[in-house]
Amino acid sequence: MSTEVNPLTQTRNSGRIDGIDILRGFAIFFVVMLHVHVHLVLDQVHYGRGIPRDVLRALVWNGQTGVQMFFAVSGFLITTTSLRRWGALSKVSLRGFYLMRFARIAPLLLALLAVLSALHLAAINGFVISEQQGGLGRALAAALTFQVNVLSAHRGYLPGAWDILWSLSVEEMFYLFFPLACLVFARRKLMVPLLCMFVVLGPFARTHGNPIWQEKSYLGGMDAIALGCLTALLCSRVRFSSKVLRILGACGSALLIFVLCFGRLVIAWGLDETGLGMTVLAIGTCLVMIAASQSRWRAPRVLSPLLDLGQRSYEVYLTHMFVVLLLFHCFLMLGKPILAVPVLFAAAVVLSTLVGDGVARLYSEPMNHFIRQRWGGSPAKRASGVIEPDTPATKAAAVL
Repeated sequence: MSTEVNPLTQTRNSGRIDGIDILRGFAIFFVVMLHVHVHLVLDQVHYGRGIPRDVLRALVWNGQTGVQMFFAVSGFLITTTSLRRWGALSKVSLRGFYLMRFARIAPLLLALLAVLSALHLAAINGFVISEQQGGLGRALAAALTFQVNVLSAHRGYLPGAWDILWSLSVEEMFYLFFPLACLVFARRKLMVPLLCMFVVLGPFARTHGNPIWQEKSYLGGMDAIALGCLTALLCSRVRFSSKVLRILGACGSALLIFVLCFGRLVIAWGLDETGLGMTVLAIGTCLVMIAASQSRWRAPRVLSPLLDLGQRSYEVYLTHMFVVLLLFHCFLMLGKPILAVPVLFAAAVVLSTLVGDGVARLYSEPMNHFIRQRWGGSPAKRASGVIEPDTPATKAAAVL
């Protein structure tokens, strides 16, 4: 008798939320597609002739919006996990929270920086940090102190595999202060007003500063994280009826489709110019998360590739540029055949998923588990809320 486990069945029984994994799957899909597209454009491969402009834009120009979706999902999952572990934000354990984030983020980040440093020192094209960009030392310092976005804004875009760390800088800077804010503000019932302040400041941040800073500023991404946090707090206090959940899911999906597929309307209506387009996208993401988390919607089997992609979003995000650069190098060696462009896009998504899955299984998940077991304290301490061991449900909170 076969003992093989059906991955989809395992997913559905593991405490994960299919709808949220689908959102992450779409988000990382858009990021990979954008980076393939950028390399094609930079090498003057005009592959889009004959494709409707809106369709092409929806497929290959939504990387930034994909990251914004990640931010909203991140805020929702981290807040939900904190509420489950400690019962209330005012009871969050500093040690437990920081250990949770370190175990999840640090192993793969440090390994990536080691590989990138080696490639820089070996002068491999596409990985070298120029002196104008601050050199290797400045890039490492920025990555380790969550300031890659600041470095990019001051010195220009870094090589792709380095530059993607800007989103991690925004996210982890938020979580560096999140537990402190919980202890100070949640105890005074001021957490919701504080999160609302971030939401209000987000559009303002996306319309001030140089173009790179508008894309990558801290406040420009933290509003989506804050919206995710507020959504988790709402879900912890209110249980919506099935009818309301269907309405929320439909409204959220409509907002996502509007921003992702009708970019020209977003611009024409002034939502891009005012910075509100990303706010609308984050709100749509949050509405879908409410419906997905409370209805326990299960994805059909046809969407299982997106589930796999979403479940490995962090690993795929940090490693996909290696896949993109390798495939694009092969594409150039073949003479840039136009007919191979669809294969290039598809191969980038599929191979990035496989690489991310392999990295997760062989390295980041074992390291995550080891750190939690090694420094998480005794079972009694974990039970009291300091930290809890890895479980499938805990892994569902692993975010970009």
